[in-house]
Amino acid sequence: MTTRRPTAALALAVGLVVIAGGTAGLLLTRHSTPAMRPAAAGVAALPAPTGPIVAPPQSAAPKPVAAPVSLTIPLIGVRTQLITLGLTTTGELQVPSSTSVAGWYTGSPRPGAIGSSIIVGHIDSRREPGVFYRLSELAAGDKIYVKRADGTLIEFRVASVQTYRKDRFPTENVYGPVPDAELRLITCGGAFDAATGHYLSNIVVYATEMS
Repeated sequence: MTTRRPTAALALAVGLVVIAGGTAGLLLTRHSTPAMRPAAAGVAALPAPTGPIVAPPQSAAPKPVAAPVSLTIPLIGVRTQLITLGLTTTGELQVPSSTSVAGWYTGSPRPGAIGSSIIVGHIDSRREPGVFYRLSELAAGDKIYVKRADGTLIEFRVASVQTYRKDRFPTENVYGPVPDAELRLITCGGAFDAATGHYLSNIVVYATEMS
């Protein structure tokens, strides 16, 4: 995740998933915008899953779903396209090269399929807020929308928002198999270490599909 410099309140036209339909324009402002810090480091490489990321099917093969193409979180002004992410040469989870878009980890289930679907984005850069700058403002019950390549729109509801120190990242909790369709949004956060230019923690939003 990248760094911040002090600036006046910036327009949060963060490039998150463009969802066709009525949700795109709902930029509600229940939460205040956090103040920017000097030089912070957005999203460093994340630990990769160490075990199965999808629970074994209990009966017949699950119905395939289309790949995700965009993400919208109306409450915090997120509308972004989704790029695809894999693993680095050192076995860590890739992060987007741009702070303005989020990325879906292709080693995780597609949103709406059984398992924990992983989407990662930066919190900020030295110049501006990143796509997940306000992610920590989400709370249980808030809505998240993912548009898929076949035009379908899937709705998730936030279950919880957690902050974990990077040296205590709960890999199994975040990536581990679950029996239903869930979503994980990940960025950096917590205290900022000016000496290293990095945040000391990761913010993880846990969400479940709405039936």
